Amino acid sequence: MSDHTEHRDEGDEHDYGVDHHNGHEHGEHDHHNGHEHGEHDHHNGQDDHSHEHHDDHSHEHHHHDVSDVGIAVVTVSSSRSLDDDPAGDILATELEAAGHTVVTRELVRDSFDGIQSAIGNLSNRGDVGAIVTTGGTGVTPDDVTIEAVSDFFEKELPGFGELFRSLSREEIGTRVVGTRATAGVTTNGTVVFSLPGSENAAQLGVESLIIPEIGHLVGLASREE
Repeated sequence: MSDHTEHRDEGDEHDYGVDHHNGHEHGEHDHHNGHEHGEHDHHNGQDDHSHEHHDDHSHEHHHHDVSDVGIAVVTVSSSRSLDDDPAGDILATELEAAGHTVVTRELVRDSFDGIQSAIGNLSNRGDVGAIVTTGGTGVTPDDVTIEAVSDFFEKELPGFGELFRSLSREEIGTRVVGTRATAGVTTNGTVVFSLPGSENAAQLGVESLIIPEIGHLVGLASREE
């Protein structure tokens, strides 16, 4: 009982202490609010500075983008002709609609030497900033486009093939493992994209990957140090 009374007495004092503590809390709270306000203003200032820095960096990063890229479209096929080239037609139409210039279209047979000859000649042309190939990226014995073009790469762009396969999975499922689409930059700064030969692959690749990035990649690849 006495403990309880003593406890109540301590409780009464504690109640008083609470009032005092509330006042202290209030003072601390005001001080803390002021501190938080100062921190918030400072943080906002940092955010603004960070945002401005990001904008400046983004502008600088895209400063060299090329708005009108000269492009060679190369169809790799032993069964088609330029008059019967639906995938090549899609590439040419979409690229020109995006403001680029298709300076030449070529058809080469499924031949390692023939593909290499075409890529070598095109990459040395002054009016060609990028080459887009369609066909020959599978796993049959005559699918040799990837082997042929990769020899020219000074820098491979693995993200192109990775993202293309990721997007293709929605359409073809696990068969995507047989798709070897790739991209890279040649020793003289020409950007090469290699897509499968189907119309759907051409449409997906040009719309989702090539058009959004070709101007940026060509600008970076051709930039002087």
